[in-house]
Amino acid sequence: MKLSALLAVILFACTDRRSSGMSHPKPACRYPPSQWCRSLEIAISCNVQKQCMELNAIRPNQTVPPVSVTLYYESLCPDCRVFITQRLFPTWTMLQDIMAVTLVPYGNAKEIPSANSPFTCQHGDPECKGNMIEACIIHLTGHSAFQIIYCMESATNVLDAAQPCLQLYAPSVSWSSVNSCLKGGLGHQLMHANAAMTRALNPAHTCVPWVTFNGEYTENEKTMSSLFRLVCELYKGVKPPACTGAPVRLNRSFC
Repeated sequence: MKLSALLAVILFACTDRRSSGMSHPKPACRYPPSQWCRSLEIAISCNVQKQCMELNAIRPNQTVPPVSVTLYYESLCPDCRVFITQRLFPTWTMLQDIMAVTLVPYGNAKEIPSANSPFTCQHGDPECKGNMIEACIIHLTGHSAFQIIYCMESATNVLDAAQPCLQLYAPSVSWSSVNSCLKGGLGHQLMHANAAMTRALNPAHTCVPWVTFNGEYTENEKTMSSLFRLVCELYKGVKPPACTGAPVRLNRSFC
């Protein structure tokens, strides 16, 4: 059974219990279904530990490293937003057991250490704020980060969506902790690290979104034409059932 199908079964089973008056997830379960099997604590609080054990039993052999996909992007870049919401996130949703996504919000920003505002961004100050918000969220939320970033980037207003998206996908992380990151030194440290990672690219990036696989750049046209198929090809272990299906396609160029 495909992982996505099994998760759907878990959700249906719990919904069916609620409708029939039988046992159901405890009120302490404040997590969306996609988070239920992230940890034993969450599985127990949501009363789905048995189903999560079955899910873990059919996952690919974890001794084979996942394909490392790193995205260098900007929070308000239109092409980056399309790539995240219509290409990268759908691919990760289907192949998350064989791919690990790293998000680096910075892109074409410039670091000016001597200035009062140490960064300038291609799409202005709002993008600099968005980049730092996303960097702080990535740092603070771990496994939930990509879902939160997707939630933000798919919203009409990226910045306004940050707090509700955080509450939806990482309810245990307070917005005050994000504010502390933004107003303290941590936010600038994270952005400096992203700047250093972006400057270290070889070859240097010429546009965003910019993607590397296992630390290496792949021709941009190939990445954008079939990201799904490329991840399946690069994975060295037993291919998951999803890899036998049709790749996710998006008929547009980015750079």
